[in-house]
Amino acid sequence: MPQTVNRPLNIVCLATYFKGVDFIRECKEHGCHVVLITKEKMLKEDWPRDSLDDLIAVPNDAGPPLFIDLLAFLARKRKVDRVIALEEFDVVTAALMREHLCLPGLSSSNAKVFRDKMSMAVHSRRAGINVPEFVPLVNADEVREFMERVPGPWIIKPRSDVSAIGIRKVQEPEEVWRAIDEMNERENLRERASYYLLARFIPGEVFHVDSVVNGKVVFAGTNQYGRPPMQVAHQGGAYISRTLARGSAEEKTLLSTNKKLIQALELERGATHAEFIKSDADGKFYFLEIAARVGGAYIADVLEAASGINLWREWARLEIADGKGPAKITPLRKDYAGIILSLAKQEEPDTSGYVDEEIIYRVKKLHHAGLIVRAPRLERVNGLLDNYGRRFVEDFVAVAPPPERPE
Repeated sequence: MPQTVNRPLNIVCLATYFKGVDFIRECKEHGCHVVLITKEKMLKEDWPRDSLDDLIAVPNDAGPPLFIDLLAFLARKRKVDRVIALEEFDVVTAALMREHLCLPGLSSSNAKVFRDKMSMAVHSRRAGINVPEFVPLVNADEVREFMERVPGPWIIKPRSDVSAIGIRKVQEPEEVWRAIDEMNERENLRERASYYLLARFIPGEVFHVDSVVNGKVVFAGTNQYGRPPMQVAHQGGAYISRTLARGSAEEKTLLSTNKKLIQALELERGATHAEFIKSDADGKFYFLEIAARVGGAYIADVLEAASGINLWREWARLEIADGKGPAKITPLRKDYAGIILSLAKQEEPDTSGYVDEEIIYRVKKLHHAGLIVRAPRLERVNGLLDNYGRRFVEDFVAVAPPPERPE
């Protein structure tokens, strides 16, 4: 049990990508000493430098040993109290850093559960949560038996990447065997077949539940994607996410399943982003994946627009208070919100032609067009997003092939 610290905390944040500005600001507003470690490629991003006591860039190919050594160097002059991963790719590294100095937080073994799709699927299935059938691409007999038992199509997906990175849909066993042979010839050992899963492809609508956790889920918001993220990544078009109807049967099922999931994965404190698919065939929800961090693609902004709750700031408050937070975080409002976001053919897309009063945020990112809307009624949000989806195709949408690995 960590001792209570009777002084402002010294917090080290990790961010391989540009994330967590509100987390950093909240920590500084509470008097914390905040250091951010990022990669050289991210050094020029718009970090909240006024809220940082130090900003350190490591080489883009830096591995955990360098991060651990850097943490030890920082701790020589100022005792470190927290190490926080603001981005998915830093979750395990942060855990290894914490273990090196015996700091509180997610252990490396638990962190790997949230980074390994096979591990999270195994834990979820043991907890009685529906999971699409899967098999690791390791034992040929197991793979063959799986394909004989589970009809195609199937999904080949990496066990540790995020979003649609590295995912491909396959129809025939020959495609699977060719993929296995190709992967096992790769020079990078961590890109070989044992680091991939073969899973049943389930057509359906995809939902996400985003939570703040403090021993249990203290706040959660449910949203539905306009189109499955994998479909957007592979076929192009606009990404859409919107608040799920409050009090609906879908919302109740997702919130209940999400609580069971987080309990099964034994997360003590933090933020989570979980995704589920509702099968077109049987109407059941199936678990897809979960991450121990705040969702990307402006998900936190949409949730804040609808509820008034900022996931980053709530998470920061729990860390500062060492978990001594409220048993439940009550939304400040119960509006509906949504986002439309797409890769744009223009370097600086002009969305000034979109003038509806429900628009509360315009994405400012090179080669991206995006709008967040808020309204008291879900029907209005849906109508706006559907309309914008058609207009974005003509005005902005550009298509790029999904990456095989994170850039």
